[in-house]
Amino acid sequence: MPYDRTVRLPGTFGETVESVRRALSDQGFGVLTEIDVQAVLRARLGHEMEPYLILGACNPPLARQALETDRSIGLLLPCNVVVRAEGEQVVVQAIDPSTMVTLTGDEAMAPVADEAARRLDAALAALTEAGG
Repeated sequence: MPYDRTVRLPGTFGETVESVRRALSDQGFGVLTEIDVQAVLRARLGHEMEPYLILGACNPPLARQALETDRSIGLLLPCNVVVRAEGEQVVVQAIDPSTMVTLTGDEAMAPVADEAARRLDAALAALTEAGG
């Protein structure tokens, strides 16, 4: 079962990161956490890799609904969105929110997952339409 939603875009890494932030914001998501994997691996291990950023995106009303259904769902929040360089493209990947239902087995989580998926899909579509 795929657990991601992925788009590949032309453009620079930095421009794409800013476009992703705007697209997420337009869908009601804020970025709560940010992990620059490239910088962490360089600093801690001396390892060089392509630009790779993990954004922890949260839509507060959806997070509240999910937490009211299952307090342990915080283990799966926020929704991770990865922006990474791959050759001449930038890959943007978002976690498939249906994993909340699959992993918990709680069908009461389905409406929250469906709405989160709709919003993430809209953000990814906006990126694709804008070309990055």
